[in-house]
Amino acid sequence: MANIASARKRIRQTARRTERNTARTSRMRTFIKSVEQAIASGAKADAAAALRALEPELSRAVARGLVHRNNAARKVSRLSARIKAMEGPRA
Repeated sequence: MANIASARKRIRQTARRTERNTARTSRMRTFIKSVEQAIASGAKADAAAALRALEPELSRAVARGLVHRNNAARKVSRLSARIKAMEGPRA
């Protein structure tokens, strides 16, 4: 355990930051899963709507430093390609 006051403070700050980042990461993954489920169910319109909801969430994660911007762009690109490849009316 830390004996120096600044080290104790750093531990508290890290714990708070970790808790926040865990919640944000979980939220981001939930949005990704909703797109994945919509794609799996075959509902193209629902999948497109879920992707539109995911995009600002991913850009928020990039701004907070949770994921790299290229990682987020790749996720959006691959999911949109999968939605585009789905059969059904154009969304």
